[in-house]
Amino acid sequence: MPSRTLPPPPPPEEIRAWPDREALLTDRAGAMGELSRRSIRVSRLLLLWLTVAGFAAGWGLVGAALQTFTEPLDPFDVLFGAIFLGVGLAFMVPTGIVIGFGIRHDGQVRARLRQWSSLDRDPVRDARYRSPGESLCWFVPSFLLCAVGLWLCFAVPAGAKQGQETYGEVILLMGMGFILWLTGLLGIAKAVSHYRWAVRLAAVVPARVGGGAHR
Repeated sequence: MPSRTLPPPPPPEEIRAWPDREALLTDRAGAMGELSRRSIRVSRLLLLWLTVAGFAAGWGLVGAALQTFTEPLDPFDVLFGAIFLGVGLAFMVPTGIVIGFGIRHDGQVRARLRQWSSLDRDPVRDARYRSPGESLCWFVPSFLLCAVGLWLCFAVPAGAKQGQETYGEVILLMGMGFILWLTGLLGIAKAVSHYRWAVRLAAVVPARVGGGAHR
């Protein structure tokens, strides 16, 4: 969860009052620098993984409950299955909410980056937002998570043998695979979208006549 409020969006066009273009670019650079760091910094990737790990732990307990319920039941099986199910949901519900808020937060960051970047063009200073190192830190491990997740989703049910693996075990592993795949997909999407936005931003284009981005 973000510890500080985001930089505000730029003021509406009718009340913008920058004295000159350099003042606009200074404010633009300050807001975009903070928003870019909040978007792509590696600590947010670690926070995502930590939250997803809590969600996956909850799913593991839910899967353990499912395996308990698929076996011949006695009162102790029902009791332990209910405990596993309750604790698992206690992990999954709050971590799922945190993940949802994180996705919403990232959407707000991207929207404000687009708003500030649309004010003017400054290719020389905007080149720093490419952050290739941070983008790779997001992309490479996220790609590996996607690969492992897809393998679990397809290889586990394809290799399951009747009498050796229970339905609960297959569902548990497929669910873990889906969690890994979705987590990796979120990381890949962020890395690619941020780098593409930064490359387009830093592209040299003909200057706009009259500097109409400011007043």
